[in-house]
Amino acid sequence: MKPNIHPNYQPTTFTCTCGAVFQTHSVLGGDRNLEICSQCHPFFSGKGRMFDSAGRIDKFKKRYNR
Repeated sequence: MKPNIHPNYQPTTFTCTCGAVFQTHSVLGGDRNLEICSQCHPFFSGKGRMFDSAGRIDKFKKRYNR
């Protein structure tokens, strides 16, 4: 690799609003704040709602007589 062309890869701490803390390495460095992470996101935590897409399509067809 050529010297002095790559960004500095340093330890970084990510803190979510739910209180989860992740330590990794990144070119950002320092402490960073996240709004949502895998521990509080509805898709990953299992608290998400499942939408009935077939029911929504039927409602649309009824509404517009199709």
